[in-house]
Amino acid sequence: MKSPDRTPVRRSVRDGGVPPLDGQARYPAPSLGPDGLPADGLGGATERAEVTLTFGDNRLIALVLGQYDQNVAKLERRLNVVANPNGNHIVVRGAPEACEHARRVLEALYARVQRGESIAPGDVDGAIEEGATQASLFPKEASEAVNERLVFDEIRTRKRGGVKARTVAQDLYLRALKKYELVFAEGPAGTGKTWLAVGHAVSLLERGVVERLILSRPAVEAGERLGFLPGDMREKIDPYLRPIYDALNEFMDARTVERGMQTGIIEVAPLAFMRGRTLSNAVILLDEAQNTTSMQMKMMLTRLGEGSRMIINGDPSQTDLPAGQKSGLTEAVNLLAGVEGIGHVKFREGDVVRHDLVRRIVQAYDRAAQDARGEARAPSR
Repeated sequence: MKSPDRTPVRRSVRDGGVPPLDGQARYPAPSLGPDGLPADGLGGATERAEVTLTFGDNRLIALVLGQYDQNVAKLERRLNVVANPNGNHIVVRGAPEACEHARRVLEALYARVQRGESIAPGDVDGAIEEGATQASLFPKEASEAVNERLVFDEIRTRKRGGVKARTVAQDLYLRALKKYELVFAEGPAGTGKTWLAVGHAVSLLERGVVERLILSRPAVEAGERLGFLPGDMREKIDPYLRPIYDALNEFMDARTVERGMQTGIIEVAPLAFMRGRTLSNAVILLDEAQNTTSMQMKMMLTRLGEGSRMIINGDPSQTDLPAGQKSGLTEAVNLLAGVEGIGHVKFREGDVVRHDLVRRIVQAYDRAAQDARGEARAPSR
């Protein structure tokens, strides 16, 4: 019996699908013949290649492909290749560099499911970015042994196991968190700044590197006037700190979080509660730091005690301070540039990992801001 043709299920590239976004790998689009497959390259200007991969376990390769082959479809869109799975074989056709890139991605994803880990759409993006980094550092002579060692960094917690960086910026961020006692991270929403910082903080707490976990945010209303909030102090500040609670529950069981908060091992408090304290043997995370004033930032930085680590995150493009007031985050980054023992990581719109649409939204706003600045600088006639 002839096996059904899987081709119509996911031929996004062949149908002229979504082009790669800024900051992602770009390869020549496949030259397609009348049958919808890549042309053999004899009459085209671009060299074509074909790579055949064989995997040992059909059950595992099904997990790599994803539901309705969604992971392969994403691979095709991002790398401009055409991939045809058939049992435990996958044939990839496209530009030589793109085919080699796709091979690294598929092998990395297969190794992931072999370890018993699941694959989400974001993990496919992460494998693609990791493969691009490997190719850029060792473009021609990269051996399999080198590529196995050249992988993005990760953090491990009891609840989630290994959490791996998905972009170069995230990889630099995780490495900075492990190296420096104070780390600044700037960048747009959706780049994983808070999520990874909370995960790193939880891993330090679970390994006994620190004794306490202190998470803080400035209680600044984001453009609205919330007015009087009912309840006790915790109920009043919870709306401002909810994103931190959400990230915390991603890495720890709810009962462990509640018990930690009752015993003081985990503390979630607004920035105003930090004044006058010395925070020793703790990991301190200040989130949404773009909404701090200069005095608040200085106050927070000087809370750092013996045996402690501090992580300061923010997005300078989303400041909710009154007009004309300088952001403490921007000032601190400029003042402390080059100071020994301080790390600084800057995320860009290409590092957004929430959703492809979020990345496009951030890019659209950034382009509008750049156009506005260009018009402001243009001389009037």
